[in-house]
Amino acid sequence: MTLYPPVEPMLAQAAEAIPPVRPHAAVAYEQKFDGHRMLVFTPAGPGGRVLLQTRRGALVQDAFPDLVAAADQLPYGLVLDGEVLVWDPEAGALSFGALQRRAAARTRTAPALAASLPAFFVAFDVLQTDGGTELLTLPYRERRRRLEVLFAARELAAPWTLCPMTTDVAVAREWLEEWTDVPGLEGLVVKNTAQPYRPSARGWTKVRRRDSTEGIIGAVTGTLARPQLLVLGRRDEAGRLRAVGRTVPLRPDVSRMVGEHLAAAEGGHPWEGVQFASAWGSREVLDVALVRPELVAEVSADTAVDRGGVFRHPMRFQRLRLDASAEDVPGFGTGRGAAAG
Repeated sequence: MTLYPPVEPMLAQAAEAIPPVRPHAAVAYEQKFDGHRMLVFTPAGPGGRVLLQTRRGALVQDAFPDLVAAADQLPYGLVLDGEVLVWDPEAGALSFGALQRRAAARTRTAPALAASLPAFFVAFDVLQTDGGTELLTLPYRERRRRLEVLFAARELAAPWTLCPMTTDVAVAREWLEEWTDVPGLEGLVVKNTAQPYRPSARGWTKVRRRDSTEGIIGAVTGTLARPQLLVLGRRDEAGRLRAVGRTVPLRPDVSRMVGEHLAAAEGGHPWEGVQFASAWGSREVLDVALVRPELVAEVSADTAVDRGGVFRHPMRFQRLRLDASAEDVPGFGTGRGAAAG
């Protein structure tokens, strides 16, 4: 069977820390990059189109003409899974903001952005080899071997990059603790080497350094168009949205940006009638407007978390995660948690 978009990618479940290694378990650890998930489809033969698919199934090849042009390094009939990243030459680092600009580019502006903000693709899986041979049922270790052979045999160069992987948990811990200081690196993805590729299943584990986390925006103060601060929640084991804390006041430019994506709550919001204290232990109540609990906010937080996973101090808003869904957010009671990807 030949794969065509849309293909639902395999997903990862957020975890607080690297899972314990069970005896005789075969586990691989990959570096997790702070990018956008992407599948690359090369054409079956000459004259066909290179297709780039997002995690949610949208085709975005027009926004990344540099990746399309560089696909001449790849064989026909190939499907790669990975992350797209963007380098900001002025900052001298990978930039998520620059990536968002690239992803939103229109056809006429995309070439200029590609020249100034080049994209790179970090491949961590191969779903189909040249000739259209589908590999989903093969174990990870075999898919990884074929991916490594592909890079070596074709002598692939930028913008194509092979995702670093190790089976040594000590090396993985070093990556998590030290390498994540580098912009663009945010943690690890842990994979069972015997596992096949299961589209849409959360069969992997993702671990981020515990200096940032995520929550679902359930309410705001101010107005929907100009929110002043955000009240965040997480879902408990029963699926109920539970408040975990609030952010510090948003900057005016951030407020306008967030307001563009907010939508008023419909009937049956889980926080109807709920009151929120303005600060930990305070009796002062916030005047909030409920919103649809769909948007994911990435925040930075300190370690002051109670046993239920509620943040005692206000969090600092970092960005909206428009590439993530509420299901990607760690569950209520998991502490600071790990961010989505």
